[in-house]
Amino acid sequence: MDRKLALEIVRITEAGAMASSDWIGRGDKHCADEAATAAMRSMLDTVPIKGKVVIGEGEMDEAPMLFIGEQVGNGTGPEVDVAVDPLEGTEAVANGRDHGMSVIAIAERGALLHAPDMYMRKLAVGPLLAGKLSLDDPVEVTLEKVASILNKPLMELTVMILNRTRHEGIIDTLRKAGVRIKLLEHGDVAGAIVTAIPEHGIDLYIGSGGAPEGVLAAAGLRCLGGELQGRLWVTSDEERRRCEWMGISNPDQLLRMKDMVGTGDVIFAATGITDSALLKGIRFLPGDRIESHSVMMRAKTGTIRHLQSIHHLPAKRKQAMG
Repeated sequence: MDRKLALEIVRITEAGAMASSDWIGRGDKHCADEAATAAMRSMLDTVPIKGKVVIGEGEMDEAPMLFIGEQVGNGTGPEVDVAVDPLEGTEAVANGRDHGMSVIAIAERGALLHAPDMYMRKLAVGPLLAGKLSLDDPVEVTLEKVASILNKPLMELTVMILNRTRHEGIIDTLRKAGVRIKLLEHGDVAGAIVTAIPEHGIDLYIGSGGAPEGVLAAAGLRCLGGELQGRLWVTSDEERRRCEWMGISNPDQLLRMKDMVGTGDVIFAATGITDSALLKGIRFLPGDRIESHSVMMRAKTGTIRHLQSIHHLPAKRKQAMG
């Protein structure tokens, strides 16, 4: 894939973030998501790719745009898989809370896992721990391994996990072990990715979250040299049939990086809507301007770019914002 695509796809997440920012704190998550989706779909038409959506807003009969299987791009350039979450953190944005962002990842055709919309158990780490842990180990064993590898006492480890009722048992185990816990209210993708950014001080991300978000996080971690292991959390025969329909013959298998994002090049981009562990949110400036903060990364080169941009609102958006 051409390195110029990194700059092209960050324009897509910028468009999604700016469009959904109109709905920050207005209590309407559906309008926020629809605005982000429409903006990203329109911008995708300008990108020189022959893209196929493998992770999107749902199936054709559920989503009018960015549905699974939809062809995107301007029809020139490489054939790629596209994984997109126009609004990661719909509830957060609707309620004016942190951890909302627009996210996209592209990879060579056939590389990205067609992850069904269901839960996935996850373990995410940075480069120092990549390839050295197992999702199948009990939490206590994983903590001991992390402490040994990083040469830290348990009490100096920091673990991030979504603050959910389903995680009460894990959180209790973490507290008994004496590690520091950062409870995350929203932002499953960013929570996993920051384990590979030393400045954030997160040693481990564990727990369950959306499977599509797991693939997006794996794409970001692939660019950073980190790792995400996952296992689909199948709770019904219908979910098992859905996995098989999406080409996952063994839904119970341990999914590693190669299973989720392949071994070739991956490009990842995200733009903040509200502040998160990874990005600053949209800022509204005087003079009908918007400031955005984005990150774009590429696995082939390991390049990480942070882009802070000032956008002048077109007249039609100024009118829409009242």
